[in-house]
Amino acid sequence: MNKTSKIKIKKQLNVTDLSGEKVMVDFEQGKYFMIKGVGNDIWEMLADDVVVADIMDKLLQEYDVTVEQCEKEVLDFLTNLENFGIIEAV
Repeated sequence: MNKTSKIKIKKQLNVTDLSGEKVMVDFEQGKYFMIKGVGNDIWEMLADDVVVADIMDKLLQEYDVTVEQCEKEVLDFLTNLENFGIIEAV
């Protein structure tokens, strides 16, 4: 996965918003995930297929962070979701 990768949600999860955190349940695997902060913003952008660079651009407009830090954090977050089979690069 890189900045030019297009990302789409691969697995539909049960997602609940609890006090600013998203709780996502994967009933197939019997696992749950909690996302907070910027992770919530990224998750919202994944509602439609989106290119990683577009996610970064939106976050860079909203948060005071360097391009390098933004790229690293976004790619780390998306890689974790990909490793759990939640998203895929197409």
